[in-house]
Amino acid sequence: MSLPETPLGPPKRREGEPTFDEPWQAQVLGMADELVTSGVIAADAWAARLGAAIRESAEAGAADDANTYYGAVLDALEGLLAQAGAASPSEVDRRERQWRRAYLKTPHGKPVELVAAKQSKSS
Repeated sequence: MSLPETPLGPPKRREGEPTFDEPWQAQVLGMADELVTSGVIAADAWAARLGAAIRESAEAGAADDANTYYGAVLDALEGLLAQAGAASPSEVDRRERQWRRAYLKTPHGKPVELVAAKQSKSS
């Protein structure tokens, strides 16, 4: 079995539709692509993990849409990073809480910076 030349790619869109619905979708796919391309994550491990995440979403009755696809990309990426010891689930949760605090404290239109999360840890 040979792997496709570009093993990662978003769902097909109709002419004129944006490729991504939200910035995080492009970012998570970009991170996964970079980690596979650079050899940090093996392409076959990526394909298997992403396939399993998509299958789990389908079996759970998730909608067949871009949000579900990119959610599966995120789940697969987090799982592989945890398996490699690069980012534990608790570390990912901690960082997610930091970002949530930061964007809630960031004025509209300003870039989100983690320093905003450190200013108040009560959230």
